[in-house]
Amino acid sequence: MKKLLLIRHAKAEKDTAVKDFDRPLKYIGMQDAAFMADRIRDKSIIPELIITSPALRTKTTAEIFTEHLGLPQAGTKKAIYEASEKTLLKIINEFPDECDFIGLVGHNPGIAYILQYLTGETREVHTSTVALIDFEIDDWASASKGLGKLVYYSSPNE
Repeated sequence: MKKLLLIRHAKAEKDTAVKDFDRPLKYIGMQDAAFMADRIRDKSIIPELIITSPALRTKTTAEIFTEHLGLPQAGTKKAIYEASEKTLLKIINEFPDECDFIGLVGHNPGIAYILQYLTGETREVHTSTVALIDFEIDDWASASKGLGKLVYYSSPNE
């Protein structure tokens, strides 16, 4: 069995003079990420590792989650930035099979699209939302459309 934790980055600054890739988190975003990391830790939803887009807002979100969950530093994968569901599926299919539970920190609309693609569930994926998907598969390469089951979904406003 494989488990995937989808995490949408926390709320980021919009009106900045920097490129989209370099937008920092807002203070409330940092608080929300910490709140959600503590929430999943309290429910024992702790991945073995986290992979993130290298954009500043996703990287910072991943750092907050790894710190609160006691995990090693998140790995980065450039292709997660602005990824389509097809690209995200390719990334997931290439996850290391020795890990049964991996977290992926990314951006919308890709996170919402891959959630729907893998589970058939359409959800509003606000900033700092987490979604846990279980798969009855033995290797990540087998993850595909409709094979996942959404077993936990939460955002800071719930």
